[in-house]
Amino acid sequence: FVSYQVEILDWKTKEQLCFLDKVEPNATIREIRLMFHKLYPRWYPARQSIKLDPKGKSLRDEEILQHLPVGTTATLYFKDLGPQIGWTTVFLIEYTGPLFIYFLFYFRMPFVYELDERFTSSPHPVVNLACICHSFHYIKRLIETVFVHRFSHGTMPLRNIVKNCLYYWGFAAWLAYYINHPLYTPPSYGKKQINFAVIMFLLCEAGNFSIHVALSDLQRNGSKTRKIPYPTKNPFTWLFFFVSCPNYTYEVGTWISFTIMTQCVPVGLFTLLCFIQMTVWAKDKHCTYLREFKDYPSLRMPIIPFLL
Repeated sequence: FVSYQVEILDWKTKEQLCFLDKVEPNATIREIRLMFHKLYPRWYPARQSIKLDPKGKSLRDEEILQHLPVGTTATLYFKDLGPQIGWTTVFLIEYTGPLFIYFLFYFRMPFVYELDERFTSSPHPVVNLACICHSFHYIKRLIETVFVHRFSHGTMPLRNIVKNCLYYWGFAAWLAYYINHPLYTPPSYGKKQINFAVIMFLLCEAGNFSIHVALSDLQRNGSKTRKIPYPTKNPFTWLFFFVSCPNYTYEVGTWISFTIMTQCVPVGLFTLLCFIQMTVWAKDKHCTYLREFKDYPSLRMPIIPFLL
């Protein structure tokens, strides 16, 4: 076989960082990352972005050298992504925070509301229900992180963890402060409104979990090849007939139901921000599906059936 020579340049300065000789044609980008790591131990594989063009997209680990648009002497570009942290660790940190922060307000810690001992619990049952639902949501997320999710990208930049925690932890504190406040008033339509919201909440949580399981099943045996997700026998997955990212649809539904249950303005604002962010993610994934699969179902929309 004809061996390849791989030249790796700095993406910004175009300075040559290394020259790999006699590289096998069927070598993957992952193997090239490992070769580069041996020469530069501080740049471990997860920290490396290897590109064909300085301003282009990073090459995937599974891409093969001889299948790339390069000659037998290939020029690749390296970008340092900075310190990385595993997605499992990221999610565990992000979701554990809201779980315990909410309890600080729910149990009316003296330093939160400066209350006498006489006022350490709320007289409204919906406050207890809200705590149960909020806790259930994040406990479910933690369980999914450990046992269900399979991550196509193993890490994210360490600097992002601060931003993400401020978002999840900060909103958890804001919601909990108002829902558990001594002056909190229950929903306008009482039990009917609360019962409707609880049923909606549980259905959306079940739907969200079902979609995550279905997506996880697509990547069995460690496969990172992207596939088109289709509905299964589980009725909750039938939303795949109409949207590309039903996990986001159900997630938004969960927070809409929590807003109805608590009738609390901060919860509504959090729900709106969730919807905006998840719409951005859903559109991005939808476009990726359309780009990669010519036979992608034409009826699907990114997040809301027939609309968006």
